[in-house]
Amino acid sequence: MNQDASRGSIGSSASRLPRFFSFPHTLIGRLYLLGALAALEYLACYPATAVIFGHQRFHRIAIVAFAVFVGLGHSRLKAQQEEIPFGRSFFSGNLLAIAAILTLDYGNAHGFGWSFFDGSGYLRSSAFLLAAALLALGCIPIRNWIGTIRTTGFLWLYSLLAGVAGWYAGDPLRTAWNLSTAFGGGILQRVAFHSVRAVLSFILPGITSDAATLTIGTPRYSAFIAGGCSGIEGLGLVLVFTIVWLWYFRKETRFPQAFLLVPCALVSIWLLNIARLCALIFIGDSISEEVADVGFHSQAGWMAFTAVALGFSMATQRLSWVRKRPLSASSSAGDLSGSEDEASPGFGENVAEERGESPAIRAYLIPFLAILAASIVSKAASGHFEWLYPLRFVAAATAVWFFRKELRKVDWHFGWVAPLVGAGIFFLWVAPSWFLHRHEASPLGPALLALPFAARWGWIAIRAVAAVVTVPIAEELAFRGYLARRLVSRSFDQVPFTHLTMIPVVISSAVFGLMHGQHWLVGMVAGLAYAGVVRWTGRFGDAVAAHATSNLLLAAWVLVTGDWSQW
Repeated sequence: MNQDASRGSIGSSASRLPRFFSFPHTLIGRLYLLGALAALEYLACYPATAVIFGHQRFHRIAIVAFAVFVGLGHSRLKAQQEEIPFGRSFFSGNLLAIAAILTLDYGNAHGFGWSFFDGSGYLRSSAFLLAAALLALGCIPIRNWIGTIRTTGFLWLYSLLAGVAGWYAGDPLRTAWNLSTAFGGGILQRVAFHSVRAVLSFILPGITSDAATLTIGTPRYSAFIAGGCSGIEGLGLVLVFTIVWLWYFRKETRFPQAFLLVPCALVSIWLLNIARLCALIFIGDSISEEVADVGFHSQAGWMAFTAVALGFSMATQRLSWVRKRPLSASSSAGDLSGSEDEASPGFGENVAEERGESPAIRAYLIPFLAILAASIVSKAASGHFEWLYPLRFVAAATAVWFFRKELRKVDWHFGWVAPLVGAGIFFLWVAPSWFLHRHEASPLGPALLALPFAARWGWIAIRAVAAVVTVPIAEELAFRGYLARRLVSRSFDQVPFTHLTMIPVVISSAVFGLMHGQHWLVGMVAGLAYAGVVRWTGRFGDAVAAHATSNLLLAAWVLVTGDWSQW
């Protein structure tokens, strides 16, 4: 439905939508919100928090204690449905304290002469503790904290003891796992080494290996099976994903049958890790050492995890002996053809509706997910120069065209304010380079100059078109169109943009900023600006236009100044 037509007419839920500073309003929701915001602020202020949480010990206590408290007390906490007011004053003080910390760190990093605040960093650490206390009081008033402790009894003490146990047990468990004192390396490292050697002996001639140093390869290219290459990271990620997935879909899943899929997923990620290591050595020996080290090595692990996660999720939804409610005949066929006939919804829509989610979720998320998947593939096949970048444009454009019928319901109109907001974000983005007259070194410029004229400008043209067209559409659909409104209601596509509240806007903007790597802080500000303009006008097209303007001006800046690091 058209956003203008839907403004103020989202059914009975419209009158119950929270005010700007009051989402979520229940105790369990506020605890989750507190944990998410505290984690984001911890990452943002890491130079300051490193003094408090040195050696990753104190923050381990906080994480374990919070997880145990919320996990064990979830039923009691969820039963408290009292509406809790949001402390705007405390939250504003929290933001001011965080802003002060970031300002001091930025000044010290750029030599503004604020050395008084350096030293041991305890002043900034104290400011962070103050910010954390203000955040806790802003999310949950003191009377509710007292009531929560009374309701849960000694759970707070048990949680604290669990956190302390995690502090003391972490290092010994890691040592026991690696068995470094007894074997000179982790068990998984050695198993991975011997597995890779056994597989490669059938593929590549002249394999050389050294069991003492865990090095294997050919005379042209060799690799060291480090701890991160042992497969432990993939096993950990898959284990966490499968547990969270089964918990989230616990009402639709049969137990204990579903638990049998967990070891299958773990074995799959382990085998894919062995295949990744074999492919790494094969690419380095037969194709390109640069592609193996720079592209494939950094992306293949995520490709394997994505494949296992997708396979696990599909298995839990499609296997009749795992799923409680079998899919209908029409939905089990997984009709994702995107045809005009909507008589039989696809598999994704069926699952979404069973969870109470809007079936429009696919149209809002898949274009962005297509860009992510294409970027993983293109980076894996590239070295320092991502020559397959056009794959991102093709993937996003295909996804948008695929869901064109659903996306026609969106109001794509925009006014004069959107380009002005986009221009402001552009100036903020390039301000450091502009005023300091200093461009960061980037291998992109020399790589482009080495290409033939037609290939060079063809790549640049597609890169610019993607930045101005497909990237703004896909990212705005995911972050402003879906995430910001999904934090307000499950039926996100029925929520007018004028009903967006502060917390969903901040959270979605923070996630958007973290997606931009070293430019995360400016990215967060950009997310707030794009969300602000769409909330003010109520038109989704304004967010897209503002985003496209920023990217268009940034593309012009890169081409005119040669500041390739901005791309």
